[in-house]
Amino acid sequence: MTPNDLQADNLSSDTPPSDTPTARMLSWARNSAVYRLERQMMTEKQLFDAITRKARQKFEDISQEQLKAVADFAVKFAYDLNALNDTDYAQVSTQSAVRSGKSKRAIAQKLQVKGIDREIAALALEATDDLYAAVVFARKRGFGPFRRGELDDKRKAKELSAFARNGFGFEIGRKVFDMSLGEAESALRKDAVR
Repeated sequence: MTPNDLQADNLSSDTPPSDTPTARMLSWARNSAVYRLERQMMTEKQLFDAITRKARQKFEDISQEQLKAVADFAVKFAYDLNALNDTDYAQVSTQSAVRSGKSKRAIAQKLQVKGIDREIAALALEATDDLYAAVVFARKRGFGPFRRGELDDKRKAKELSAFARNGFGFEIGRKVFDMSLGEAESALRKDAVR
């Protein structure tokens, strides 16, 4: 190595990183987005955060501007492929949560954490039925009409408070609590037919 080569190396290491991501960074972002979206459905925020986090680990000297540009590129690439859609994510996530006994309130909170816009979340939650979800919740926990043991004051308080902790209003919790087994099974069948 000549002294000029050493000087050129020193200059390149002293130069601050560019604001524009390299072709290698963009290629990695594209591949990383495809890999993540093949494995699971994600929101825009989730993909942006995942790419940002991994890019920080992968590229040692990446600047904040490059980091944002790489994550933005991955999100745009995913949208261009129609592999990213917050509205579809909200719809699928909401339907799945209702079928597993989650309340509207709990679902809305989870969608907000995932980065779904309030309006999109409200649209997804429009068609949900908290009564159906509460019956599913009761069936999973063995509450109300699905109770196997005897009801005493302690058990009653435990069941009603569990409904409240899981985001169901008092009226819905009370309604499910007072249902007969036949009424509860009928409520589950009615919603399955819709």
